[in-house]
Amino acid sequence: MTTAQRDISGGHLVARALRNEGIDTIFTLCGGHISDIYDGCLDEGIRIIDVRHEQVAAHAADGYARMTGDLGCAVVTAGPGTTNAVTGVANALRAESPMLLIGGQAALSQHRMGGLQDIPHVDMLRPITKFASSVPATARIADFVAMAAREAFAGAFGPVYLEVPRDVLDAKIPEHLARIPAPGRSRASTKSAGDLSDVERLAAVLRRAERPCVLLGQQVWTCRATEVAVSFVERLGIPAYLNGAARGTLAPSHPLLFQLTRREAFADADVVVVVGTPFDFRLRYGASLKAPTVVQIDMGFTTVGRNRDVEIGLVGDVGVILQLVTDQVGAVEDKARAARAEWAARLRDRETALVVAREPELETGSTPIHPYRLAHELDRFLTEDSIFVGDGGDVVTFAGNVVRPKAPGSWMDPGPLGTLGVGTGFAIAAKLAHPAKEVVALFGDGSFAMTAFDIQTAQRFGLPYIAVVGNNSHMNQIRCGQVQKYGEERGSVANYLGDVDFEKFADVLGIYGEAVRDPGELAPALERARVAGSCAILNVWLDPDAYAPGTQNQTMYK
Repeated sequence: MTTAQRDISGGHLVARALRNEGIDTIFTLCGGHISDIYDGCLDEGIRIIDVRHEQVAAHAADGYARMTGDLGCAVVTAGPGTTNAVTGVANALRAESPMLLIGGQAALSQHRMGGLQDIPHVDMLRPITKFASSVPATARIADFVAMAAREAFAGAFGPVYLEVPRDVLDAKIPEHLARIPAPGRSRASTKSAGDLSDVERLAAVLRRAERPCVLLGQQVWTCRATEVAVSFVERLGIPAYLNGAARGTLAPSHPLLFQLTRREAFADADVVVVVGTPFDFRLRYGASLKAPTVVQIDMGFTTVGRNRDVEIGLVGDVGVILQLVTDQVGAVEDKARAARAEWAARLRDRETALVVAREPELETGSTPIHPYRLAHELDRFLTEDSIFVGDGGDVVTFAGNVVRPKAPGSWMDPGPLGTLGVGTGFAIAAKLAHPAKEVVALFGDGSFAMTAFDIQTAQRFGLPYIAVVGNNSHMNQIRCGQVQKYGEERGSVANYLGDVDFEKFADVLGIYGEAVRDPGELAPALERARVAGSCAILNVWLDPDAYAPGTQNQTMYK
């Protein structure tokens, strides 16, 4: 039999197509509907990371996409395997993360006969993906994988879903009958530059703006535009604020990086440029932007101008656009440059005052430990080779105001869906993508318990990370709102979790575990976890009556 006539199975076609799309790892939980994909992945040299819950597989695929910039992939079985992964897919949608979920399905020959785990997956996944489809024939498998990949990277990135019925997957066909798109030849470039006339308009605005500021969002990291963004800020002398995955774009000591004065800057600026983040609840649906001129740069056409009008809207690769604008501005007008320096100095004075005002809470020796003290110790602990993962409500809200990533790509959080339970999958993905880096994940006690057993997966695959559990025995972000609304006597209804000694969980898994009750022991405990040689759990007992300012103001609902 010649090479052209050799038979190939559907599972092997899936694996071949995944490899051609640049996928080197799948995250999965086994099931009879998908076994042939594993066989194909072994032949194609694709790494298989098997977890204990499909939600972790989906979060890990999301996290791996964020860390590598490539298409993340989770493979799950039909029915409950796919439904368990739905939350991870929804999270990737709101976070604009390019991931492919492949789900099994009962055989086409058993359609509507009540086959094992047969439910309408595509109908369920369609509202939370950019593309969702069943593969109709074995010969079309690779073509559909390429089709899904194109959709994942079209405009603003996002998740896609493919369902492969078991008889389609297990069937063998002559290899020459299958269309297998060649590596690197099934997609166009995504580095579009937007409307050049609007680039010129924005350059003219920024040439003379006296009080400009910029908010750099997660798409700066998505587009790997860190160097361009830094050049834009420095050459134009623009105060910068960061959110989401853009944290770490500028070093913590950078003179134009600000963190605590965002509300004031957005209120007093004459021009605000928002790059790669939507006008959602984090910006009060655009109401936070009070400047007379608001500019939005985004990868997605439907995002620009949503919830608030903009004076200039540019759609394309945010790095390409920022570079073009920087080049077009040329020299900032003398009057504007002088005013900008004064504007930045005013913001710095205000920022310094706010930092000094909260220092007592950052350094407090009170017990139970104040969440600000934990965040402060974590900030001091992290290095340029650390990746920080935030998975929780109130405790991560505290950390967001204090922890400063030391390098680009060093911050991971759920994104605007606010999903709890992402941390374990994200930590696994981060360590897998960057094995030489240290991964530190901060959990609330509620979020930690959702997916924590997959620490065993990380340990099994040699992917050690430090899990710091901020334990206040409650879902405290919700508790705060309930206390405000219904009073102390009803404040803990449905959010009290009990006092759990999570450090003892480490004994079951054969990893390092330690409880921390004294704030003076935080730094030594972190150092002990760093050199443990395994995954580590630090169970840090926090003051349950300390709430982050954003939680107290319930800003997430406004």
